[in-house]
Amino acid sequence: MASSSVTPPQSPPPPRPNHAFRKLRGQRSPAEFAAAVRRAAREIGERVSCDARYIGRVESGEIRCPNYAYERVFLHMFPGRTLTDLGFVPRSAVRGRGARALEEMSFSAAENHSHAPEEPELPCESHDTHHRYENHEESDVRRRAFMTGGTATMAAVSLSPLPLGGTAEAVGQPGHRPGMSEAGMLEEAVRRIRLLDDRHGADGLYRRAATPLRTAYALLDAGTTRQSASDRLYSGAGELAISVGWLAHDSGRFDDARSHYAEALATARMAGDAALEAHAFCNTAFLARDAGRPREAVRTAQAAQRAARPLGSARLMSLLALREAGGWAGLADRAGCEQALARAQALYERGPAEIDPEWMNFYGEAELEGLEAQCWSMLGDWPRAARHARQAARLQDPHFLRNIALYKAELADDLARGGRPDEAAAAGMEVLDLLNEVQSSRIQTMLAGTARVLLPHRRASGVSTFLERHASLPRPA
Repeated sequence: MASSSVTPPQSPPPPRPNHAFRKLRGQRSPAEFAAAVRRAAREIGERVSCDARYIGRVESGEIRCPNYAYERVFLHMFPGRTLTDLGFVPRSAVRGRGARALEEMSFSAAENHSHAPEEPELPCESHDTHHRYENHEESDVRRRAFMTGGTATMAAVSLSPLPLGGTAEAVGQPGHRPGMSEAGMLEEAVRRIRLLDDRHGADGLYRRAATPLRTAYALLDAGTTRQSASDRLYSGAGELAISVGWLAHDSGRFDDARSHYAEALATARMAGDAALEAHAFCNTAFLARDAGRPREAVRTAQAAQRAARPLGSARLMSLLALREAGGWAGLADRAGCEQALARAQALYERGPAEIDPEWMNFYGEAELEGLEAQCWSMLGDWPRAARHARQAARLQDPHFLRNIALYKAELADDLARGGRPDEAAAAGMEVLDLLNEVQSSRIQTMLAGTARVLLPHRRASGVSTFLERHASLPRPA
């Protein structure tokens, strides 16, 4: 019998441990080394969500070469060394021709991208089919092109190749059981959504993010053969449900948000995941406050604190105290609000820790100030609210563009209601300048309220200009 001329597909080789990288870590624990990586990133203006799990993936060989952000950080940490010296394989060795051609087409755009916010880590070669890897590389290039493009509309486009795209088809194949590879892709989808939301707000992202969420729960239904993979899949699916819920929340779809948060809470309870439960309760409390259910906000924030207490993260407990403070403010309970705010401040001052959840990267001094500003605003103390909102905008990391717009919108509203229309108009104009990059129904609703308050002050300096420009904004569909 003549042999076939078609070469049968080869199984991907098992990962080869990265002993060189392990040697560089020395006596430090993976968590300690991850903290050093994050510090080095800040030194050069990069943002990476490096944790002990990522270090483990590198050392095990699962990540054969880092993405561009991590490459810059590692070469900064170990000057004079190459990626090969650090135990990685050359990028060209793990890329298909299609991916290289696409990158060459986008090279000029990528060259203009300097010191961008974190690119969520992607293994340069997944231990799956080569075709799937090429799709990952295409996603990476398209995301970099999006970052240089600078329009909020592109945010929706860049979500289309989320790393769960080919997974949905595989789930339905007989005998397919998801494992660590799918869990990693699920975690990557969560990071990608959060990154885009930080920069551009929720409105352009919500509907596209629903597709990977459906895939995530299909993965859970398919089952796994290993408990460790199951735990990661449940955690990832729950975090993705919260992220999609937040996109619904921030774009004014409160019923959808409530459903997604409830789904995440149910997932946390099924998996016995206290961290996920605390996160789901945290967002549910915030939603209850925004939806005009302040008593529910208080109760839910207190439930979040009960779930989070064994985790030992002071920063998480600080944020949850702020969620409770928002509920008390909504109830016009000044004493209850002040007590919760004092507790939040004291917990915050204990400082960050390695056990702080990854999703809390947004929670810094700026967010603390911004949430306190919202509390004083609800209590009608406009001057105090304006002071905290101004401080929040001043302190905010430029990466979190959506939050800068939010804090300045809060400031404009507080100034307007506090009888300072000219300053309010100036702050409002700064928010309007940011709306080319940020799409958030929450921010647009706040600006609309500010405009209504300023109408009687049309003759004040700058107010008419702000009102005219605000009136020219396209109305939400």
